[in-house]
Amino acid sequence: MQHYFIWTIGCQMNKAESQQIAGYLDSAGYQAATSLADADLVVLNTCVVRESAENKVLGTLGLLKGLKDEHPDLQILVTGCFVNSHTRELQRRFPHVDLLFRPGDFPELIAWGRKRGAFVDQRLLGGVYPEPDSSVALFPQNDKRRRARNDTRGALSPCALVPIIQGCDNFCSYCIVPYRRGREVSRPSEEIVCEVRELVRRGTKEVTLVGQNVDSYGHDLPGRPDLADLLKELDGMDHLVRIRFLTNHPKDMSLKLVEAMASLNKVCEHLELPLQSGDNDILKAMRRGYTVEQYKELAHTVRAKVPQISLSTDLIVGFPGETDEQFERSLSLVREMRFDVVHVAAYSPRPDTVASREYQDNIPVEVKKERLNKIEELQTTIASQINSKLLGGTVEVLAEGRKGGKWFGRSRSNKLVFFEDAGDWLGRLAIIQIEKTSPWSLGGPN
Repeated sequence: MQHYFIWTIGCQMNKAESQQIAGYLDSAGYQAATSLADADLVVLNTCVVRESAENKVLGTLGLLKGLKDEHPDLQILVTGCFVNSHTRELQRRFPHVDLLFRPGDFPELIAWGRKRGAFVDQRLLGGVYPEPDSSVALFPQNDKRRRARNDTRGALSPCALVPIIQGCDNFCSYCIVPYRRGREVSRPSEEIVCEVRELVRRGTKEVTLVGQNVDSYGHDLPGRPDLADLLKELDGMDHLVRIRFLTNHPKDMSLKLVEAMASLNKVCEHLELPLQSGDNDILKAMRRGYTVEQYKELAHTVRAKVPQISLSTDLIVGFPGETDEQFERSLSLVREMRFDVVHVAAYSPRPDTVASREYQDNIPVEVKKERLNKIEELQTTIASQINSKLLGGTVEVLAEGRKGGKWFGRSRSNKLVFFEDAGDWLGRLAIIQIEKTSPWSLGGPN
């Protein structure tokens, strides 16, 4: 039996697409390997949103070149935002890569498999997995190995990522995503419902609907269904326990969607709402399409409609021209808003973006690091205070697996919770009394 390894870095869309690719390979009779070195086929699902992420991709490509020199039969596939429209240039730079395909371009992956003498169940193109006893060959068998048919795909992780919209139309000045993933294209709602129903049939309890901008879902479909409509349809599905969605854009989030969150029982009380900056001039330069005041009004509306909501946000420090005073406004807003989680990153110029063309990256690296550390230190204090209020109370946890001898899962408000129990809790809901808290997780009985 041949083995595959999928190396994934970046956003939830990448993780969702890696799940789909794993499904293809499982159906083809491959088995997951535990490391790059143990695989016959390696898929790199890449991210270049930050320079640091791109450097990791380049380093891994270098490592794989060495592995392929030692094992010429190793197949290397690369996807994700590292793959731009200039695939010939990338192929020239990385001749050891067997296939470069753009993010979400599964037909290209299928075509490559067919050229190698394989056939594919057409249901895979829509993200719908075949029945566990289906025979699906994506890639020809290695002459040196005998491929065993894999009929064990009936069970899934309790939690699954489901892409509902690809691409982005926002073109924030710093962001490379629209140039790599293209314009927004929504999946038909009936296709999404069909996929979720199949996931639930095979054991999934929680789905997260993902896209670069999920709030824009449906605007390009006949009848213009929106995310609120899709949530309502999924909320009525038997045996589905929880629904989440991300990533949101503040300028595109509607009151209808907020009210759906408040009224639908299965939609979890957690919202990713990227801020990016606490200064209006920086937001304008970023082309975010909202002001600080509009962001705060939206956040207050969400908190009023969904009192148990936990809010997470994204923040960029060191954007070109950001003064000390402008950074202090971001710091002050984090202090005022008291987010549950803040994902903070230092700005790095990305090729093809407006910011890289029009603004000079003039904030010294040491200043960026200092600002990033200030945000992280403040947020650690805030998260500690928020989580400490849960001490002695109970939370509902969906157990996702075991780590370090303990069960782990997340509450409806997306808090990571660890607990010990001798029973089998995988995929089950547990009511856990919180006996320990930290900025990053909660702990149940030991």
